[in-house]
Amino acid sequence: MATLLYRIGHFAYKRAWLVIGVWALLLVGILGGGIALGGKTAESFAIPGTESQDAIDQLAAVFPQAAGASVQVVYRTPDGASVNTEPYKTAITDMATELEAVPGVVSVITPYSDYASSAISTDEATARSVVQLDGPSADVTDATLNAVTATAAIAEKAGLEVAFGGQVFSSNTFGITITEVFGLLFAGVVLLITFGSLASAGMPLLMALIGVGVAIGGITAISAFVPVSSTAPMLAMMLGLAVGIDYSLFILSRHRTQLARGVEPHESASTSVATAGSAVVFAGLTVIIALLGLLVVGIPFLSVMGVGAAVAVFIAILVAITLLPAILGLAKGRLTPKPGGRAHNRATMPDTGRPTMGRRWVGLVMKAPIVAVILVVGILGTLAIPALSLDLNLPDGASEPVDSTQHKAFTMIEEGFGPGYNGPLIVVVDITQTTNIFPDLETISAKLRTLPDVAFVGKGTPNATVDTAIIQVMPNSAPNDPKTKDLVQAIRDLAPGIDSELGTPVTVTGATAVSIDISNRLSNALIPFALIVVGLSIILLTMVFRSVFVPVKAAVGFLLSVFASIGATVAIFQWGWFADLLGVSTPGPILSFLPILLMAVLFGLAMDYEVFLVSGMREEYVKNNDPRQAVVYGFAHAARVVTAAALIMFFVFFAFVPDGTGAIKGIAFALAVGVFLDAFLVRMTLVPAAMALAGRAAWWLPRWLDRLLPNVDIEGEGLRHHMLDSHWAKAQDGAITADQAVFGLPGSTIGPLTVSVPTGSVLVLTGTTAHRRVVAATLAGRLDPVSGRLQVLSYPLPSERGRALRVVALADVGDSRDNGLTIGELLAERLDLTQPRFRSRSRRGQLDAWIGRINRAIADDRAPVAPLTADTPVSSLSAVSRAAVLVAAALAERPGVVVIDLGEGLPADPAGLSIGVVVATLAPADTTLIIAAASQHPLAAAGRAVLVVDLETLEPVETTGPAARGALGGYPPLDPEPRHATRPTDTLDPRDAVFGADALDGKAALR
Repeated sequence: MATLLYRIGHFAYKRAWLVIGVWALLLVGILGGGIALGGKTAESFAIPGTESQDAIDQLAAVFPQAAGASVQVVYRTPDGASVNTEPYKTAITDMATELEAVPGVVSVITPYSDYASSAISTDEATARSVVQLDGPSADVTDATLNAVTATAAIAEKAGLEVAFGGQVFSSNTFGITITEVFGLLFAGVVLLITFGSLASAGMPLLMALIGVGVAIGGITAISAFVPVSSTAPMLAMMLGLAVGIDYSLFILSRHRTQLARGVEPHESASTSVATAGSAVVFAGLTVIIALLGLLVVGIPFLSVMGVGAAVAVFIAILVAITLLPAILGLAKGRLTPKPGGRAHNRATMPDTGRPTMGRRWVGLVMKAPIVAVILVVGILGTLAIPALSLDLNLPDGASEPVDSTQHKAFTMIEEGFGPGYNGPLIVVVDITQTTNIFPDLETISAKLRTLPDVAFVGKGTPNATVDTAIIQVMPNSAPNDPKTKDLVQAIRDLAPGIDSELGTPVTVTGATAVSIDISNRLSNALIPFALIVVGLSIILLTMVFRSVFVPVKAAVGFLLSVFASIGATVAIFQWGWFADLLGVSTPGPILSFLPILLMAVLFGLAMDYEVFLVSGMREEYVKNNDPRQAVVYGFAHAARVVTAAALIMFFVFFAFVPDGTGAIKGIAFALAVGVFLDAFLVRMTLVPAAMALAGRAAWWLPRWLDRLLPNVDIEGEGLRHHMLDSHWAKAQDGAITADQAVFGLPGSTIGPLTVSVPTGSVLVLTGTTAHRRVVAATLAGRLDPVSGRLQVLSYPLPSERGRALRVVALADVGDSRDNGLTIGELLAERLDLTQPRFRSRSRRGQLDAWIGRINRAIADDRAPVAPLTADTPVSSLSAVSRAAVLVAAALAERPGVVVIDLGEGLPADPAGLSIGVVVATLAPADTTLIIAAASQHPLAAAGRAVLVVDLETLEPVETTGPAARGALGGYPPLDPEPRHATRPTDTLDPRDAVFGADALDGKAALR
């Protein structure tokens, strides 16, 4: 991964304006498109597969007037007057008439209607009308709502206080308020202190804002087509700002450190993206995986939130690894810390002078690590105690802003009728199997009245087709009260008896029942989700750090942070401690999906800090094998950037608490507290203390597990090897160079081999079939070398394997399968695979050209034969002619190197053709040939240098031709005279003989 990121950083730096232009187009296009589509958020909580949602779906089909969204219009008279007296009664009736005329309103049930259910309070000072709308909440337009609220003037003119309640009036707006701006300013101050440079401090902020702009634009565009909760863009904005700043901070910090140490700006930017960017990608992917894990919970609105937030994190990663290096490409060396400044001294003299705060802190912790562990566990455990009384629910009118009409209506209903009237339950009755409809409905109502916590049970109301009826049940308790949950369960427990007695299946629905079902499902999913996240963290960290202790310790610390954060949130938002200081006007149950969201987000952030702290410890331990010194070194070098990142996230998250909506306020607080506790108590205190106590055991990993786990290499060790190998490969003169290269597998090796093959020459490999195939496959980039250095056309292997694959072609002449193809079909097949589509029209000309080259290569003046054509079957050819066709097919790929496997050899050609001359004639002069065969036989190579290596002894056997002089350790060239196909094989010098006509077996096939 580090090598790939290095290339991305290199490209972005070099093509800065191109990358910046692409991001500018994305920002303008996506954000502008979202605004143009006019998408808006809507609070639509649905949970497929639950009883309440199934009942809503049933009502939508058979009782649509009861399934759509509704508005409660609440009236309150002044000075305790009665709504049954004038002018109030007339005003309420006139207002209902106006409401019925509003487009989108299906019906209005006034407090005086026969269908009204306890719509006037006992003191007659409060009344409520129910306005039934067409369609669900997500489909209700702003024009309809504005027209509905505009009718309030009629009642207000009569002296009534009017408020509107219902889910359609939930706060669906989002944006950055003044407090969020202050959060960004605080983040800027932290960046300025960290970098000591205004330009450097501004870059992470700019990157974060661009990433958030693209993410919010995308979510806004999607909201025009599918329901999106207002919490989704707010969460995406909050996460996008936090991780966007931090990810750019990590890369920029590495870049400035390297600049201070004299690294060239282009190289520094590329390596910073490769090393620090690897940790950024790893941390970002953990957040994305955890957020996408919300999809398995099966709740659509939560899935949309998870996907939206994951997209924001993904865009933040892309910005950090592409746009940031492009900006660095414009800045070039201007970001280098000034000599003598604090930033320059920290980078160039990290272990001299006055100890940093990080070094002093880790020294204090390691004086008594067991004390630090006990203190941290004790503090976090105490904070987690309130989490034991966690009560989950969805937001209702009480959580809306105090000055909103919905909160006002909620309060008026609670004061006038009781808290239960804010959460009516709808009992849906299937009456298709009964003939005593109204008596049975009355029987059911009577049974419902006997249940505890029931304040009122309305009359059963059948639909127009008389197959479904609804009964409204008003609880005594508030919608978020545990007693209401018990009442819903009591009705469901009563349902089987009613069905058995009357033959009328009964289900419960309504906003309150849906909220209860969602909360129950989320509560049940909490433990499995936690196990998945913790299990994932253990696996990922084991791969990264090659340790058992590190991931287990990280997972335990993560759980401590999560439960302590939940506990603090419960104490303030549920119990009401210090609620006024944070603007929590109505403490109550915690948002149902807050714990799962907290786990998903905090998991990635915690792993982020873990990687940056512990990776330095591991690097030092590998160098010096001193576990205690490794802890001190790793902590001291990462503490500053981790502290800055944690403070930035804390300020950004906490800025959403004072003025945030009810839902986002709790999420932001939990994330802010979680980040603070995890960064400063767990990662920067518990981690060094635990690592010091574990000593060498902290880096233990069973050998069998080490073999199973892939090597992630986020520290860039593989990149360093690749860079060294690349410099070495570019310095080589030959087309192929092996320097103590070992081939095969770790348990069965061939080598070491040292050889240099000049461009355009012939390398002959002899030995057993297995050895030839292993070495040939390695030179072709199909198999990695075990050790040593190896380059093909200046591409080091294995790090540049992908490029080597594109410049090396294979021709397996020893394979007898020809699949019944003609020469034209064989060549056309390879041309179609390698040539771009726009050149397909010239394929016929290319075929003719290649067939002409084959005919010239196999021509024999002594025994003229009919020339080959495109229709000539491959199976009709002699062994050498067939080999020529197969090699020509490989050469059609325009490779720089061709590997030709002759198998056990080719039978004698009747015309005396030499495979070496044929192949050398076909291939361009600058194409290097590798020929593998079982043993040495006479070979003519048409004037090319020939190098022979016996893979059994790993000794160079022959070098032929001027260009091969010294290629294999100084062997003298033998007989530089060019060989010709017509020359008898017995006249060849036996020292440069490799393949002869008597050794050919005639088996050929297209590789």
